[in-house]
Amino acid sequence: MDKNYIIFMVSALVKSICLVVAILIAVAYLTIVERKVMGSIQRRLGPNAVGFYGLMQPFADALKLFLKEQVIPSTSNRNLFLGAPMLTLALAFIGWVVIPLGKGVVISDLNLGIVFLLAVSSFGVYGIVFSGWAANSKFALMGSLRSTAQMISYEVALSLLILPVLMCSETLNLTLIAESQKAIWYVVPLLPIALMFYISMLAETNRAPFDLPEAESELVAGFMTEHSAFPFAYFFLGEYGNMILISTLGSFLFLGGYQPVIGISSLSLSLGLKTTLLLFGMVWVRATLPRYTYKDLMRLMWKSFLPLSIAFVPLVLALLQILT
Repeated sequence: MDKNYIIFMVSALVKSICLVVAILIAVAYLTIVERKVMGSIQRRLGPNAVGFYGLMQPFADALKLFLKEQVIPSTSNRNLFLGAPMLTLALAFIGWVVIPLGKGVVISDLNLGIVFLLAVSSFGVYGIVFSGWAANSKFALMGSLRSTAQMISYEVALSLLILPVLMCSETLNLTLIAESQKAIWYVVPLLPIALMFYISMLAETNRAPFDLPEAESELVAGFMTEHSAFPFAYFFLGEYGNMILISTLGSFLFLGGYQPVIGISSLSLSLGLKTTLLLFGMVWVRATLPRYTYKDLMRLMWKSFLPLSIAFVPLVLALLQILT
């Protein structure tokens, strides 16, 4: 076997392990940031007992989930029931393969990076469908059907809203998209598209006010109702991992990616701050807005976002032709 090939494989493996560990730590502290911010908005303290200022709370929660008894319904399809959470978590990690954390700091700098991310996100529906069907529970099935309809619907809007960015940058490569925003971030000329993209991000990740697949007052925990212990933890990690992934994608599309912010020279830190800003918005929305009804959720997509996103494509193309 070629020596260079072995070095390449070992390097890719080390990068992947470091990336997975970093994502898990980010997910752990995203949960406590969410609980702290929501507590502050709602005039509560939030977690503050485990460790200094509650900073060890995520690890205590993880230990609790992995030590709890795993309950598998006797009428469920065992293989799919256990495989669905693993698929959801794996897809949350796979998308990071094409995300550059800095100039040249990427596992695989694909020229079709955006297409790869859209393909990976579309596979996320399968984990949710499998979990709802395999559990043999009406709550889980209804939650999975809701989530599937919601994710497929808003993927259409997301794809169309990405097109104007691709036309402006003339590339599908995330690194080149970031480099094309050295002069001005796309959020400035494409502000309405950026706002629609952000709302679609909330719906795509099943976040409030679009958290209908997990509506506690109606469906207990939605497609995760019958899962417990580490399968539930896999779903939990996958959900928050997808939040970080899609927020990072939003940073690349509209906020310049790793392009430096004023006063910050570190590219990775700049990207982290932009992603954190988008994640903070998700938490803020959850703490302040009531849940949509399902008919309003679908009406927003098919009667508002879809016509607008279709209309913006020729409009941006026409403006680019005029300006060039």
